[in-house]
Amino acid sequence: MVSVYAWLHRHGVLVDSVLAAVLGLISLGSLIHGSVLDALVTLVMIIPVAVRRRAPVAAFVTAVIAGAWQVLALGVGTSGSPTHAGLLPSDVALLVLLYTVAAYRPRRYSIPALLTCIGGSLVAVLVWLPVPGRVGLGERLFVAGFLFGGISLACWILGDSMRYRRGYYAALEDKAARLEAERHAEARFAAAAERARIARELHDVVAHHVSVMVVQADGAGYVLKTDPDRTAAALAAVSTTGRQALTELRRLLGVLRSADQHADLAPVPGLDELRELLDQARAAGLEVTYTLTGTPRVLPEGAELAAYRLVQESLTNIRKHAGLSATAAVTLQYEPDGLIVQVTDDGMAAPTGDPAGHGLAGMRERIEMYGGTVTAGPLPGGGFRVRAWLPGRPAEVQEERPSTVTAAAGAAPIAVLQPGETQ
Repeated sequence: MVSVYAWLHRHGVLVDSVLAAVLGLISLGSLIHGSVLDALVTLVMIIPVAVRRRAPVAAFVTAVIAGAWQVLALGVGTSGSPTHAGLLPSDVALLVLLYTVAAYRPRRYSIPALLTCIGGSLVAVLVWLPVPGRVGLGERLFVAGFLFGGISLACWILGDSMRYRRGYYAALEDKAARLEAERHAEARFAAAAERARIARELHDVVAHHVSVMVVQADGAGYVLKTDPDRTAAALAAVSTTGRQALTELRRLLGVLRSADQHADLAPVPGLDELRELLDQARAAGLEVTYTLTGTPRVLPEGAELAAYRLVQESLTNIRKHAGLSATAAVTLQYEPDGLIVQVTDDGMAAPTGDPAGHGLAGMRERIEMYGGTVTAGPLPGGGFRVRAWLPGRPAEVQEERPSTVTAAAGAAPIAVLQPGETQ
């Protein structure tokens, strides 16, 4: 049924021509047995019906002119007595065209068309009905108003209702199309955001562990012949780091592939795991000091992950760019309104990263997601500094974090400073 309606809508002129032909068949008697004027009036009224949807106003005006010709030229003879039988079958075309104007044009066109039909009906009744004395003026006005005018008003109401429904359905279709476009756009944005998040996670996991493996493998190559014990230790560290990287990758890919909400999820790393991260950096040969000032407080889980990843990525960049003899310093400073995370090194001034890389860009995206800021750049006396600020929780919901921090056996000392103390 929908396909049939669509075909009829595409071939409107053909459908309207069939309607005009039907009206011609109804008016066949006037065309054959009537006068020449009857035939001309009939044709001028019927032919515009074939193009009523392409030019509604022009078709209606043409039919009105023919109707006026019918009333004035055919309605009354020269003696003043009625010589015409009144309505022609082709007059139905006027009602069809009135409906078309109301259905396809705004009311500023359809209301004058309605008034024209009602006024024309009044004039036609006054001309066609018998002269006063046999039928009174009141009766003729009643016939004009309630019979012909009522039919015209009904056609106008049908057409106007059709125009309203068509506009309503068009508005619904437009709204549905816009909602569909917005849904697709939101889906694309969500997919892009998810790809960026996955890229950050993969970069943080892979880049950190691979950089540790590269440093250990290089060290093993230097002492391969001179110190077999250190070579074995370095290779063991490479193996351990590689297994950790594979474990984290498997967990991440398992979450992405599994539709099960109870997938095997690893705990989200936070500032509590920072000591293990620093121990891993020291095991790779990077000397790192850790300073904690202020009263530790629990931050939102996402903010802690962002701070952890910032330290992880900064240590990775130090191993890549600062040189073999560089040392690093990690500082956490808890303030009343937030947390300052700072990572500095004394090596060669590190560039802002590979133009194709995602390190510093990923840091900024993570920190800014939680309302923080990141600054990064070389220090005046040499080295590089990454500094981030993260807002803390409101005071009424803040929780203190245990401030006891111990150094791993054989690791560089960790300085724990309380407010007002200096290292």
